[in-house]
Amino acid sequence: MSRIGKKFREIVRGGKKAFIPYIMAGDPSLARTHELIGILEDCGADIIELGVPFSDPLADGPTIQKAAQRALAQGVTLRKVIELVADVRKRSQTPILLMTYYNPIFHYGEERFVRDASEAGVDGIIVPDLPPEEARDILAFSKRSDFDIIFLVAPTSTGERAGKVAKSSRGFIYYVSITGITGSKLTMDSSIASHVARIRSMSGTPVAVGFGISTPEEAAEVAAFADGVIVGSAIVKRAAEPDGLLREYLSSLRKAVS
Repeated sequence: MSRIGKKFREIVRGGKKAFIPYIMAGDPSLARTHELIGILEDCGADIIELGVPFSDPLADGPTIQKAAQRALAQGVTLRKVIELVADVRKRSQTPILLMTYYNPIFHYGEERFVRDASEAGVDGIIVPDLPPEEARDILAFSKRSDFDIIFLVAPTSTGERAGKVAKSSRGFIYYVSITGITGSKLTMDSSIASHVARIRSMSGTPVAVGFGISTPEEAAEVAAFADGVIVGSAIVKRAAEPDGLLREYLSSLRKAVS
């Protein structure tokens, strides 16, 4: 079982929910990303999601797009992000997953990517533009290394699509709470909870909800029915704030998710 799987088992047994913050690796620098990972851990992150900068991030809104552009301007690559995680692993065992697009993995080489990332201490990946039907090879490589491939389900996904994702995802299933891009405003309604319950019933795999969650109040609402809460754009916006303010915000999210 991967670190992500073990963490969710621990969380579920404790009757709690997972707090999964996202930051863009390399924004404004890899050294600062290393510091931010420590801050996220101090503020109670259960799993950390690191964005890998890419020039055409189709699922991301303006906030994360700009963060990716800043990181790319610093020369940040997939290889450098993997090396960053290897350095973080000298002091930390918090589960870390990468959010990237398929193009960087394709150019790196699927088998080589899974091997290098796993050896560095990366626990899994989210690839928004890689559906389960196209992921047969990387899924096979990942099973050799306890490396989780996490697929996304959207509100518009058919029952057949949701079933494929539920059976293919390892670690957890990512439920996209809105039909839009990251950073869009979340509109809560009862259908989100019912969709999450239906998806969870298909495989028993934990379901974490992301996209559009920015306030402690929204995080608490989602935590009431989801196994984990993912907050990204709202944290990326605050990453340049003084550490005291950032810690205050992160701690408010952690408290809300608990």
